[in-house]
Amino acid sequence: MFNTPDFPYGPWPFFSALPRPARRLLPLVLLLGLNGCRGHHDSEPVSHHDSAPTSQAATQAAAAVPKPLSAVAQIGRKLFFDASLSVSGKMSCASCHNPDHGFGPPNDLSVQLGGPDLRQQGLRAVPSLRYEAYTPNFSIGPDAGDNDRPAPQDLHPHAGATSTPHNPARLAAQPSGKAKTAAAATLALVPQGGFFWDGRADTLQGQALGPLLNPMEMGNVTSEALLQKLQNSSYIGEFKALFGPRILEDRQLLMSEALFAIARYEAEETAFQPYDSKYDAYLRGQTELSEAEARGLKLFDDPKKGNCASCHLDKKTPDGRFPAFTDYQFEALGVPRNREIKANADPAFYDLSICGPERRDSYSKRPQNCGLFKTPSLRNVATRHAFFHNGVYHNLKDVLRFYAERDLHPEKFYPRKADGSIDVYNDLPLRYRANLDVTDAPFGRKPGEAPALNEAEMDDIIAFLGTLTDGYKPKAQAAGGE
Repeated sequence: MFNTPDFPYGPWPFFSALPRPARRLLPLVLLLGLNGCRGHHDSEPVSHHDSAPTSQAATQAAAAVPKPLSAVAQIGRKLFFDASLSVSGKMSCASCHNPDHGFGPPNDLSVQLGGPDLRQQGLRAVPSLRYEAYTPNFSIGPDAGDNDRPAPQDLHPHAGATSTPHNPARLAAQPSGKAKTAAAATLALVPQGGFFWDGRADTLQGQALGPLLNPMEMGNVTSEALLQKLQNSSYIGEFKALFGPRILEDRQLLMSEALFAIARYEAEETAFQPYDSKYDAYLRGQTELSEAEARGLKLFDDPKKGNCASCHLDKKTPDGRFPAFTDYQFEALGVPRNREIKANADPAFYDLSICGPERRDSYSKRPQNCGLFKTPSLRNVATRHAFFHNGVYHNLKDVLRFYAERDLHPEKFYPRKADGSIDVYNDLPLRYRANLDVTDAPFGRKPGEAPALNEAEMDDIIAFLGTLTDGYKPKAQAAGGE
């Protein structure tokens, strides 16, 4: 998946040659080995809710003192903010994943700009990296519905104990598609997991490699160009000190450890998974929702109204982990074509997610996967300025109106053809429209019926979504001077 002609073995040495179960456990094995070398300074993705606290004060005190980053994660932090790794010399990972903006874009562009002159337009809206450390590997498997419990990322210490590897060769031959859509209502297997909107990367390492080699992003056309930048970096001596002098000669090892370092930074740095929104405080019993927020939560959960929680899970997992507000599954929603994206000026071009253009594997050849995009997390959604995979909408009210009125008033969302008819679902070829969700609330209303949500109810849902913004301090905590 990540192979390039001059870097044939992917981001891990010998990684591609291993059977899938071994590939899933390899990062864990390496992590445990590095932990043994680094001792007590290492840390894992921080969860403030793993067990019942002895007191609220103790929990708050523990959360206020972040664990120090391991040595490899400190290198990863430098890599994450290093603009010299791009062809332009002006773009780093943090340019699109800004820590002051929830590790998402710092602007309201539908898609971000990059490349050698920072003028190349990307194809998709940039997701936030927050809460990504627990994303499961891409697979096509059983739909667990609202009880989904995604497997932790391979870097998590319990990955091997909670993950069930799938056989991609067998599953590729099986019909797929999201079971909640009309076309797949009777199917038991659904696409789920992976990074990016199309799920093409299985690990944080793979996710980090994508933008580095993308000509529309950081712009390194070959891995050799990226390796040269790594060797010339100001912190190459730290690589040598941590991984040994061989790192300067073994290009595959240098690439692997660089990607591993970025992944460790994203997994260890508490800012990537703070769990400190008002809703988190509400789940801990530290605060109450306002009347509007409480009404919004009820509508969010109601299967006949917003029905948001059917995909954006909002309850704790069985093992007590706080919700990620996604089931990591894929769905085709038929959002309008975004004319701001230059690639869309070509009427023959379509972004089909799993079916390309970025993804080209056995899954991409299955028509039932075409047009299905991964369900994003709604955490910090109120701070975002571009919504859906193509960034076609720029505020939450427009997003909710699309959900509530797409089937009732398509003229509000889609252009008209030359003959005056409405060009519904104009960003998905006709042959793939059987993949669209046309039945689940708030979809499925017929012309003449009332929408599932009215304006006041949409406002209440937006009020609730505001409780998912990180950085909330309960009144008692704020009064204490923290």
